[in-house]
Formats: sequence, C-alpha cells, structure tokens
Amino acid sequence: MVSLPSMRLAVVLGGVCLLAQQPQSPSPMVEHTRAHPRLRQETPAGDRQALELGALFLPSKLRLKSPAPLLVFFHGGTWLPEVAAARSGKTAVISIQIGAGSGVYAKAFGDPKRFPDLLAEAEAKAGLRFELVTLAGWSAGCGAIREILKSPQAYARVRRVLAIDGIHTGYLGGKPDPENLQIYLKLGRDAMQGAKQFIITHSEIFPGTYASTTETADYLLDQLGLRRRPVLRWGPMGTQQLSEVRRGRFLVIGYAGNSAPDHVDQLHSLPEYLRWLR
Repeated sequence: MVSLPSMRLAVVLGGVCLLAQQPQSPSPMVEHTRAHPRLRQETPAGDRQALELGALFLPSKLRLKSPAPLLVFFHGGTWLPEVAAARSGKTAVISIQIGAGSGVYAKAFGDPKRFPDLLAEAEAKAGLRFELVTLAGWSAGCGAIREILKSPQAYARVRRVLAIDGIHTGYLGGKPDPENLQIYLKLGRDAMQGAKQFIITHSEIFPGTYASTTETADYLLDQLGLRRRPVLRWGPMGTQQLSEVRRGRFLVIGYAGNSAPDHVDQLHSLPEYLRWLR
C-alpha cells in the first residue's frame, strides 16, 4: 500500500526525548486520467513442478535442452510471471510469492545456501541445467534479490537482474541508508562494464518512512557518476516515461505516477521488460 509520511510522537525515557514511529496513513493519491490496462490471467501451456519454495514452470515453447535460461521472479504471484515467460518462449521461470514486505523476502534468503539449493532442486525436477539466470522482483520482492546477490557464489551465477519499482532502504540522517544499496552499486558497476545486465524501473511514489525507489535510484546514479536524461514517451501498459539512464548494460527508467495503480502498471509490464533483457 502506498502511504503518506507518518507522524511522530515524542516520548521521554530516562531524561532523553525519543521519537516513536506512528502507523502510516493510507495515501489519498488516486489516478483518474490515464488508463491502467492489465494482463488477462491465463494458464499457459507447459509443465509445472512444485518446489520447496515457489513453483517451476517450463513453457511448452521452451526448447528443453541444457543449458536453459531461467527467470526467478519474486512477489508477482504465479500466473503473471508464467504468462510473461510463455510469451517470451525462451525461459523457464520460478515464481516465488511469500507475503508482504521486503523483510519477509530478505529473511527467506538470508541463508546463502537457500538460493543454490533452490536452483539445484529446480534442475533436478526439470532434468535441465539452468544458465543465464535472471533475478527479477517487483516491489517487496527486491528484498530477496538483495540478499541473494550478497553471496559471491550466487552473484557469480546470476547474469541479469530486473528490479521493478522495488529498491528501498531506510533513512540515515535524513538520507537513504547506503548499507542496503552497496550490492546494487557493485552490480551497477559490473553492468556498466558489460559483465552483468541490470535494469531498474521506478515510479514517483514516496512512502515517507523509508526511502523511495526514486531516492534509491538517485543515490545509485550519483555514486556511479551518471545523470538522468529527460524523456517524455509512452511506456509499456500505458506508463509514462520521464527519464532514462543508459551506460553499458545498466539501464534506469523513471516513470510518472504516485498512486497504487501506477505501481501495479510496472508489474504488468513484465512481458515487455523481458524483451529488454539480452
């Protein structure tokens, strides 16, 4: 849910005035002007296998021979990543839907063995070796991506990353806390040099109590010495693109919109985003 900046309550404890965080209020922002088309829920043809965490889908159009490309998608439900993979016809997909909040996803992959074990289980059930591994997440799902990439073994295995309106961090001294952004800086540098591919999309939503996807993108661009280029064009699913940064295989796209439908637009743009990956 999109929220407004919360109010703070002063509490005196041991002679020290502390600021207690109050619950966020629902955002009043709505969007009535632009259409918000949605993908139709489908059950594409293919083979499905339940995993210990998530579900594996092998589209019927996928050439079932090793090595096969794999998309691991976090927080997009099951059917939508399957529809995107089926339209592509070039990748298997593991869909992982755990719950709400990036902390849930980060905790699930806090053990560095969790991700390689997941891939090994999927390979055993598919009878395939997966290469050209892509991590993609929408919103809270990016919490899993951050934790996975912290493992050198997993980082070496992952070739491409797609972060859809979901890179957040807390505030430190009124600015985005850089601790949770360091792995994205490493990934950005590698993508700029062509060793990885890294795509970030973001909206204009400001949660208030933690850094927005706009603020985290600005932090990364500043640290990498890059500047946005103003752009005004239609994007996938009726989105309105406002800015763009390209360097090597690193791409940052900024979209208009500060309401919940604007956030969901980007999730339903997944089939188009997959075409951007090379």
